[in-house]
Amino acid sequence: MNDALAPLAARLAALPPSCGPVRLIGVDGHAGSGKSTFARRLAAALGGAPVIRTDDLACHAWLFGWAERFRDQVLAPLSRGERAQYEMYDWVRREYGEVREVAPEPVVLVEGVGVGRRALRPQLACLLWMELADEPSWERGRLRDGAGLTEFWDGWIPAERTHFAADPSRPYADLLVRQGAVGYEVSEGPRSAT
Repeated sequence: MNDALAPLAARLAALPPSCGPVRLIGVDGHAGSGKSTFARRLAAALGGAPVIRTDDLACHAWLFGWAERFRDQVLAPLSRGERAQYEMYDWVRREYGEVREVAPEPVVLVEGVGVGRRALRPQLACLLWMELADEPSWERGRLRDGAGLTEFWDGWIPAERTHFAADPSRPYADLLVRQGAVGYEVSEGPRSAT
């Protein structure tokens, strides 16, 4: 499957740096749309590029309030060619704990709902949007997470709707990614059409 992503990986690696020496690539979409799996596969096609998950920066108290932490702990050091360092949130224990470092590699992927927000777009070399509508995405997420997280999803869905109503990402996507039965289809996004 990584071979199928090789052309996309080559295209992204050829982009000019967007955050200091780093080509920061955003993978956005609805919760449950397949962002994490796609980002892992794309990272492998890029030769092991690091993946930053916004789930590690967010928390129960502020699902979408991670932009300042991201700016201070990830963007600022990477833009200076330094290692990013941030505490990862443990969703079960409900506290921050383990510290993760990310080197300023030529390509760094950041995946999560809302990575294409207006505050971060200027630092992205490319924004990819997982092209799966909200309801099917949420259903996949609920099935993946099981009944134990029903309460979480009951709060998540209105929060995601509110976020994207105020700060949509899809209209600014450079590329749209559709997951097929085998592999992915990548097409030009709305931003490319303008």
